[in-house]
Amino acid sequence: MKWPDVFKRIMLPGALAGLVGGLVFGAAMIQLGMLPTVASLVQIESGVAGFIIHMILAAILGVGFSLLVWHQRGGAGEMLFWGLIYGTLWWFLGPLTLLPLLVGQGLMWDIHAVQAAFPSLPGHLWYGASMAIALTLLQRAWPIAASGLSNDSTSLSRGRLTAGALVRGALAGLLGAWLLGGLLDSQDQLLAFSAMMSMGSAQAAWLLILVTGVLAGLGYALLYPRPGDSAGAELIRGTVYGFFWWVAGALTLLPLLDSGHLAWSLEAAQSSFALLPGFLLFGAAMALFYHGFDKLTRLLFADITLDDDQEGVGTQGLRVLGRGIVAGTIGGLLFTVVMVQLGSLPTVASLIGSTSPLTGFIVHLAISDLIGISYGLLFQRQSYDVGSALGWGMSYGFFWWILGPLTLMPILLGAPPQWTIEAAAGALGSLIGHLVYGAGLGITFYLLEARYNPWWIPRRQVEATRIKHRKAQVFTSAPALWVMVVVIALTIPIVLGM
Repeated sequence: MKWPDVFKRIMLPGALAGLVGGLVFGAAMIQLGMLPTVASLVQIESGVAGFIIHMILAAILGVGFSLLVWHQRGGAGEMLFWGLIYGTLWWFLGPLTLLPLLVGQGLMWDIHAVQAAFPSLPGHLWYGASMAIALTLLQRAWPIAASGLSNDSTSLSRGRLTAGALVRGALAGLLGAWLLGGLLDSQDQLLAFSAMMSMGSAQAAWLLILVTGVLAGLGYALLYPRPGDSAGAELIRGTVYGFFWWVAGALTLLPLLDSGHLAWSLEAAQSSFALLPGFLLFGAAMALFYHGFDKLTRLLFADITLDDDQEGVGTQGLRVLGRGIVAGTIGGLLFTVVMVQLGSLPTVASLIGSTSPLTGFIVHLAISDLIGISYGLLFQRQSYDVGSALGWGMSYGFFWWILGPLTLMPILLGAPPQWTIEAAAGALGSLIGHLVYGAGLGITFYLLEARYNPWWIPRRQVEATRIKHRKAQVFTSAPALWVMVVVIALTIPIVLGM
């Protein structure tokens, strides 16, 4: 591509999209009084100067984002998650690194500095998200293919938006919101949700949750008119989508509608922390429902073709079962090292009425195997190298930290889910263990899957297919999802003072 085409097709749309994101973030900065801090870069204490500098930087960062993702052709959904991770990256590089260095304060990488900079994290996420959506729309006006660089080989379009997709999205969001409301109600947290809109009744709280769920489901359908083939990828994508809705809903839109002010302070985030696990699980459930409805629609109304190089469903299921058990056992043994240090085995044994560490170890391995089997069913043929296996595995491990010790474990012990800061702080060691478990699970499952080479498929064809899929995965938001999950897992506990 020639330089004029690079400027016209990539840099100019990037700068314009950056300005859109800058306006969204800038409006929040005006309300939060952040602009004089930006103006201090040129030693001026002026909000107007700060806004001008902010917009210039926003345009420059937009160009950088466009150059980073110019190969992305998966639509608004893929771009959104790249935008979120890009915004998070610049939260680390901006207020925590470059800005303090430029004003002579040194690096701000300690816990107190990170907590003090928390109000700008939602702003950077909003900047990345709005810039990504704007860039998607602008790229349709400046298609790269028109410049002579064809993107047919990397096109990952999710299909056109249809009324059916919107119906499936709304229904999936409604079901996910119903689960969220039930879990909140079991913890007596339902009214805390409605309190954001100064509503005091349970009926109003349920109405607000269900409406939020429908809107989130419709938004997901707009981003992904046709979900991907992997339920596991949709699960992780939905989890990150749920995190964005916690920022967009609980910290931004609902407080704005109620009081006209943003709830981006550390204290506001801490008071809304009980909603964070709920929104993560809501997003995952909503994405799985949406994926299932799409599969059901295609099963009922579309022709199904089977590849000649695939085994029967029964044989595939048995292989997935075996690989999942082995991978789950390896991950469980790695997790056991952490559990022994934490003294958690008696707690696991209490699930069956025992206090013996040996019993806890056996129960722990059984649970690890069951999760390993579920990983195999959700993520089979989804990892094409060790990097992607590590990404999917750790993401799934984080999901089970939310679903396991914070949700299912208390329920099985006769208590409601524990979605409090105190419970999450107490389970921080378990978070590390779940990430280690997920890493071992994902890598082991990939190695077992990669070793399999059916006699009727030439080795060269197997390798060519794997390389093709690995390249295709790079052009999706999968790498951004992996990084974003790890960012959520490692940053949120620190930022919220756990």
